[in-house]
Amino acid sequence: MTGFNQKPKLTEEDFYYSPEGYIVFTEVYHLKRGYCCKSGCKHCPYGFDRKTGKVKGK
Repeated sequence: MTGFNQKPKLTEEDFYYSPEGYIVFTEVYHLKRGYCCKSGCKHCPYGFDRKTGKVKGK
């Protein structure tokens, strides 16, 4: 487990590049990180709802 200011090392399963060239983090990465950043990430496993600003949880 990493702390809030520590970032896990990235592996092939942690991200991919979008057609526009952006890094997109996968659900695997978010689970390794261990918390929801509340940014509305595409693959958020924590169930964050941008409209309500709350984490629903799965």
